[in-house]
Amino acid sequence: MDTSPPANIIDLVNRLKSARIQPDLSGLKKYKYAVGLLIGLYIAFQLFFVYIKPNEFGIKVVRIGMDRGVHKDIYPSGLNFILPFGFQQMYVLPKDIQVLELTNSPQTAAQSSRHLKAVHIQTSDGFFVDVDVSILYRIVDPYQVFTQIGPGILFEDNGIIPKAEPILKATLGELTTEEFYNSPLRAKKADAARAMLNQEINQKGIQIEHVMVRYFNYSPEIQKNIEEKKLKDQLVFKNQAEARAATEEAGLKKVEQEGRVMVDVEMEKGKAYVTLKLAERDLYARKKNAEANLLVKMAEAEKIRLKNDAMKGVGAERMVGLKMAEVLSGLDMIVLPSDGPSGFNPLDLNKSLKLFDVPKGGSE
Repeated sequence: MDTSPPANIIDLVNRLKSARIQPDLSGLKKYKYAVGLLIGLYIAFQLFFVYIKPNEFGIKVVRIGMDRGVHKDIYPSGLNFILPFGFQQMYVLPKDIQVLELTNSPQTAAQSSRHLKAVHIQTSDGFFVDVDVSILYRIVDPYQVFTQIGPGILFEDNGIIPKAEPILKATLGELTTEEFYNSPLRAKKADAARAMLNQEINQKGIQIEHVMVRYFNYSPEIQKNIEEKKLKDQLVFKNQAEARAATEEAGLKKVEQEGRVMVDVEMEKGKAYVTLKLAERDLYARKKNAEANLLVKMAEAEKIRLKNDAMKGVGAERMVGLKMAEVLSGLDMIVLPSDGPSGFNPLDLNKSLKLFDVPKGGSE
């Protein structure tokens, strides 16, 4: 049995052994060119452009070429073009509020600020006190700062720091030991220090915004004496305040009592007025009732008089007789004497008329 491979397979194997694989280097070259171009652009960017942050001013200095010197133009935030290799240089100065901390306790101060030791001040009465002060300032004219003081942080080293401590000693040193505890007076002296600092460094392009006395510390013995005296003074002030409060309270009670008395008096006046008006009303009502009753009585009397006058006229006697007859008509039986001078004979009309005092002329 023949186990050898076919001839076509042997040819294929021989051709593969003799073949030479040639890699395609065109893609690798393009990649190298792109990387080189990016590196070149990055280097050119670093050489020809400077980035100014939003909280910075830009000051350009031309060292070689035309317009040499410091340019007055203030360059804004963003990318700004410069010539490299020492021809031009861009300096930056801070635009936002800066803080200079004069303190012996850096942990209590702003961490991003410049820290110096506290100001050692002698008070006007001869004692020494260490004062923590915060000075807040800003650069308002970077060109003046750069040309008169210098670049970097020289505006602090040569501008503010040499002036701050002498001025603070001059202004705060006018206070006595006890006056340091007077907040309004202490703040007034701090404002005076700010004004003096501005007189010194405004022309250099720096504006002092605030001078704040944050803390002050005497020696332990002086501190103890001051605290004891302050406690005694506060006790005196407390007693005086309590005395004034008691006086004011007594005055308040007096006013309240006077007010209550006035209210009671006015209430009694009101009650008396009401009583008087009620009495006047009752008197008026009784008077009018009496007048009305008098008119009624007079009318009744007049009625009676008129009736009596009418009864005295012609026919009155006959009316009386008729009335008497009506009275007698209601009797079932009456026993009267029929003879004698007082006898009554109903059949004798003349005698009946005479009995009732009816004149004869009235019967006609």
